[in-house]
Amino acid sequence: MRVLLIEDEPRLAENVATALREGPGFAVDCAEDGETGIALAANRCYDLVILDLMLPKVDGLGVLKRMRAGKDETPVLILTARGETDSKINLLNAGADDYLSKPFDLGELLARAKALLRRGKGVAHPTLHAGNIELNTLEQTVLRSGTPVSLSRMEYRILEYFMYHPRVVISKQELLEHLYDYNWEHHSNVIEAHVSNLRKKLSLIEELSIIQTLRGRGYRLLPTVPEGR
Repeated sequence: MRVLLIEDEPRLAENVATALREGPGFAVDCAEDGETGIALAANRCYDLVILDLMLPKVDGLGVLKRMRAGKDETPVLILTARGETDSKINLLNAGADDYLSKPFDLGELLARAKALLRRGKGVAHPTLHAGNIELNTLEQTVLRSGTPVSLSRMEYRILEYFMYHPRVVISKQELLEHLYDYNWEHHSNVIEAHVSNLRKKLSLIEELSIIQTLRGRGYRLLPTVPEGR
């Protein structure tokens, strides 16, 4: 998944971004002020926005209101040092999905981020299923017919994205935008290689893969393999 972190405190931003990248393996873009955050959020390529309340140029509440006014429904987790009940109520009424008071534990932030991502995808349970494949988003484990499958970090992230979007045609560009941050040089052949390896690891027989390639369009995950394939 791809996360936008809008936080002006450099050390905190670095710690949070590192935790998101090294833990769940998210792609993370960072903004140091509300104005930059608004510009990045306008790209609509994020699965989650983590937003500090006290920001230069435009504060967090202003960023949130701009997003919601523009019909941007991306889940937003607010980081706030304010403890007043009225402030939290105002944030939720303005469209925040959750908030976390500073100082906070990075483990709790990761847990809340994952929960918001599942909620944003319409998935209540942390375990996803497609055919004989089971993926646990909390433990980051994959089973094929009950047998563990060893995946690289990128293979896991691609499979997780597919399983959050069953039956949907997903282009290589969409995968690049959601799985890599802006520092990545976009080469679609990298995606092709990862998907090819993933398909081999998930399928005892190549022709029965649940990952379908649509020439010139991208890929589609089929929850069940059609008869005759």
